[in-house]
Amino acid sequence: MAEKHKIIVYALSTCPYCKRTKRFLDAHKVVYEHVDVDLLDDSKQDEVLDKVEKLTGRKSFPVVIVGTEIIVGHDEQKLKKALNI
Repeated sequence: MAEKHKIIVYALSTCPYCKRTKRFLDAHKVVYEHVDVDLLDDSKQDEVLDKVEKLTGRKSFPVVIVGTEIIVGHDEQKLKKALNI
């Protein structure tokens, strides 16, 4: 179940797909942490961008991590499957 996994969303504050993903999670009452990468200071931003690129092979947003599953982009079907909703 999703409750057993820590859920993290890497997003950009101005990205419409990131906003849709957060709204989707909120609407389904999913507890998650989120990082708005563009609002971090430069050194932390570089660190997170490198992490996202290592995880996904690119610097695309949003990135949702559910346990060991990584979902890139706003994909409600993948989110539903990963979260068992």
